[in-house]
Amino acid sequence: MSELYLIRHAQSKANSQRIMASRQAFPLTDAGKADADLIASQLYETIQIDRIISSPLNRAMQTAASFADLYNLEIEVDERISEQELGKYSGMTYDQVKKEEQYETVTSRRWDWVPEGGGESYRMIADRVRSFFDSFSMDAPDKILIVTHAVTFRLIRAVLENTLPEYPESFPNNGEIWKVDFKGIGQHHSIESLLLGNSRDFAHNP
Repeated sequence: MSELYLIRHAQSKANSQRIMASRQAFPLTDAGKADADLIASQLYETIQIDRIISSPLNRAMQTAASFADLYNLEIEVDERISEQELGKYSGMTYDQVKKEEQYETVTSRRWDWVPEGGGESYRMIADRVRSFFDSFSMDAPDKILIVTHAVTFRLIRAVLENTLPEYPESFPNNGEIWKVDFKGIGQHHSIESLLLGNSRDFAHNP
């Protein structure tokens, strides 16, 4: 059984400016980088991580790098845990997107809603998230750090709690870690939240 430590990337410039980053290349803020370093050092004191897997987006990779440096591990990159592709809405501020008539503002209605311009529905994200977890070997007792994103976390939680097509509207704070004893797809998993560093301060920061 693998022990998973899923972390939402530290605060990015998109977070601080209330921009819907999607797949765009927003780096961490200085505060976010410092917090990633702090969280990594705190986890390093108590947990031995065997693997680090990250979304390819630079805000996730920068967060992962703080852990990789301490643990002396290579970062494995996996597109399946990247953030939602928002198509034409990518890079808009939250105030701007509220004025877009075709944008689905009700989170619970996004299962089959596909954003214009090549975006992804929540169903599409769930499919790649399930594929990601299906790839884990149940025979390997590894402790794995997984660095991903807010919207992706909604579907990760639904997959781990076996609730699809229902999913939560909430997601972790920047830098918040979820600890999960992974038992395989189709099982219900308990999720323990670890608030290290300054992740408490970034509550409700999209």
